[in-house]
Amino acid sequence: MVWIADRRFFYIALLVLMAASPCTGAVAAMPPEPEVARCIRQAARGQSWLEKTLWGLRDQEAGWIGAEILNRNGSHDLGPLQINSWWVPRIAALLSRRENEVRRWLQFDPCFNAEAARWIFLDALKMSGSYWKAMGIYHSPNGARQRRYAALVAIHLQKRFGSDVFGSRRDVQARSVP
Repeated sequence: MVWIADRRFFYIALLVLMAASPCTGAVAAMPPEPEVARCIRQAARGQSWLEKTLWGLRDQEAGWIGAEILNRNGSHDLGPLQINSWWVPRIAALLSRRENEVRRWLQFDPCFNAEAARWIFLDALKMSGSYWKAMGIYHSPNGARQRRYAALVAIHLQKRFGSDVFGSRRDVQARSVP
């Protein structure tokens, strides 16, 4: 039951963020990278390990505001954290919103995109119980692709934050408790 309550809170938070987000109409007025950084910081909710995680995903995905990248399977990767369009119907149903709205938000609203990435990763972390497995699940249901992806994200984390990326005791403790 807690898991369901957590999900409901997530969806309510997403709706509030969408309504309050200055990005919905003014994306072009702000430089994209600082806006993405602000949204990642906001999605992490003060948890250093989670902010680092989101940056690792962002650096690996290398998306941008407005991105819509076609995949070989016909799906698209959307926005800065490249949320796969496979998620659109699921998120739309959970938010009771139209799919075209959710798709547009994922593509053009970096805060909605970062919140969705946060949710996907944390849901995978709860399900798998493993940080690196969750990292791989973010990308693919295929085990071999998951491992390859997690290794690539680890490289990005080290480049951005150094080899002791989760070195502080506080970060390690926070990472072990989703």
